Amino acid sequence: MSQRKERLVRTTITVPASLKARMAQANTNWSEAIREMVTERLEDLGESDMTEAVILNERVRRPAPEGWNSLEVIKQWRRKTAL
Repeated sequence: MSQRKERLVRTTITVPASLKARMAQANTNWSEAIREMVTERLEDLGESDMTEAVILNERVRRPAPEGWNSLEVIKQWRRKTAL
């Protein structure tokens, strides 16, 4: 979590009774443990989204046509949108 204190909100999870009993026996701050697990999972999802985006980009990537001048294309678009 960030250095500054962020406002916490309450949410509910549902677990089997047997798991809840085992959790009660452990000397663990379950709120903190679950926050850490959720944060890690979200980071993993973000990384996999970026990986997928890079792979898709590489699949559709192709060399520029002969004589392509990207600077000229940018200037043309700027002139068109400056109106």
